Amino acid sequence: MRELRIHGRGGQGSVTAAELIAVAAFEGGIYSQAFPSFGVERRGAPVQAFVRFSDRKIRLRSEVYEPDYVIVQDSTLVGDVNVFGGMKEGGIALINTEKELSVEVPEGVKVIVIDATAIALQHLGVPITNTTLIGAFAAASGEIALPALEKALRARFPGKLADKNVAAAEYAYNLIKGEA
Repeated sequence: MRELRIHGRGGQGSVTAAELIAVAAFEGGIYSQAFPSFGVERRGAPVQAFVRFSDRKIRLRSEVYEPDYVIVQDSTLVGDVNVFGGMKEGGIALINTEKELSVEVPEGVKVIVIDATAIALQHLGVPITNTTLIGAFAAASGEIALPALEKALRARFPGKLADKNVAAAEYAYNLIKGEA
């Protein structure tokens, strides 16, 4: 079983991102599970969402404490929250930022930075980065295939909104794969 933890702020779409990743994984033939962790937080407060991937049914229902992957939607969380906490050696941390971060990263963890905000503004016209980061995650992790992600996005969003989200996800995917 592989696990993903998403760090974001309320209103950034972390829960939606987790759901879309799980749907895309399922579309690709993998068992998946997505769920959030938040209490009475409000817009802007730190939130977490989680996804599990497995070739077998998933019965575990706890939060993700030792993730293989981490997505950070807001780089200001890096100083406020231990986003790398418990990460497995060989793990991948995907961070939305326009600049290189100077933070201590656990040994054996690969950090990938992407300016998902700029990509979202370009393709969506708003700074909502979740689908952009999902495309980058698909490329970096290999856990979800691009066609399965497109199917999940088209099932979630109507018409032109789906087209815009697919374009943002594909651009980020290609950028991470080195094709953009």
